[in-house]
Amino acid sequence: MADGLNGFIEYFNRMQKEYPKKSIEFVRCIAEGDLVALHTHQIWPDNDQYVTMDFFRFDQNGKICEHWVSIQQVPKESANPNTMY
Repeated sequence: MADGLNGFIEYFNRMQKEYPKKSIEFVRCIAEGDLVALHTHQIWPDNDQYVTMDFFRFDQNGKICEHWVSIQQVPKESANPNTMY
């Protein structure tokens, strides 16, 4: 994603256009001070599923100044009954 507001908007507009059936469920949202963490479950076309963690740091004006992502695909078959949430 490109820097700035336009880069942010363009990315999500493109994702919506390219993957209209993609869904994102927000599992958890944690905020402390200038940090926010979003824990999500994403379902992409062909039922590809991912667990993601997005971390944001906001500046004194409430704008995102840092963003980190962690993503892991949910296996189609698991070796155990444990969920990823």
